[in-house]
Amino acid sequence: MKTFLSYIYKIKFWLLVIVAEVMLMSCILVLNGVSASEIMYGICLLLFIACFAMLYGYYRYFHRYKYLKIVEKHIELLTDALPEAKDCIEAEYQQLIKKLVCYYTGVLNKNSKVFNDMNEYYTMWVHQIKTPIAAMKLLLQERSAEIDVSYEKAQLFNIERYAEMALQYIRLGSESTDFVIKKVNLHKIVKEAVHKYARMFIQKKIKLDFKDFNVVVISDEKWLEFVVEQILSNAVKYTNKGCVSIYMESRNCDSTSTIETALVIEDTGIGINSADLPRICEKGYTGYNGHDDKLSTGIGLYLCSEILKKLSHRIKIESEEGKGTKAQILFCERR
Repeated sequence: MKTFLSYIYKIKFWLLVIVAEVMLMSCILVLNGVSASEIMYGICLLLFIACFAMLYGYYRYFHRYKYLKIVEKHIELLTDALPEAKDCIEAEYQQLIKKLVCYYTGVLNKNSKVFNDMNEYYTMWVHQIKTPIAAMKLLLQERSAEIDVSYEKAQLFNIERYAEMALQYIRLGSESTDFVIKKVNLHKIVKEAVHKYARMFIQKKIKLDFKDFNVVVISDEKWLEFVVEQILSNAVKYTNKGCVSIYMESRNCDSTSTIETALVIEDTGIGINSADLPRICEKGYTGYNGHDDKLSTGIGLYLCSEILKKLSHRIKIESEEGKGTKAQILFCERR
């Protein structure tokens, strides 16, 4: 119906011309004494021919419309698949479309080159910065026997973590990632993350409640380890006293035989404002607590959320301000 009305609107001028001609000829015939029956016969014959021509025109119009809808679904073939132009106006429109496509392709290629160059530079920079970080680690280990360098080690650890976060951000934005999907021992990943942040637990005198579990999930070990480390880092960072608990939960996803397994990292820290909860995984969003912490970038949870989406996992965060936060990494698997 939509295409038919569009066609009628397109030929409205010619319909008005036909109606005007019929009325004019009828008046002339009446003035010349032609009988009404003959005039009606001529009008019916004319309208029949006009209706046939209009239906044939609509058939061709609808056929071209359907063809363009097919081309729309294969937009990459646009310039080669356009229907033959019926007049000079259509030909000019098609030339304009082709020029726009060429211009857009040129801009896209230029931007892609700029992005790839920037990507390569920052990837190289992150790898290069790891060399002085490693050298500073060795120097601090040598000096630790003479003086207390715990503060320097903590700051160096933060530098290393931010460099790693920058590298993961670059990799995540690239056209292809290095995902290696296989069976992963979740306990091993969590254990390595806890070991990495052990110094922060000791410095802040925070208790760790790490329950043993033997769970295997289908995921990418390296990327999943980054997510676990980031969530654990936030738990320690925003907990000044109390405990960080790490454990597993299982529940049925729905009425099917799918089980949802959740790795839970729960803390007794400052919590998250209820107004901030819906937006904490947005890029660059720091929220109320982030304004107090001037070093907060709002990138960590965004990266976690995007990585888990690509791995077909989910993240769920529950929190109450002043009482703590419960972060869950959700894995859905069939029995």
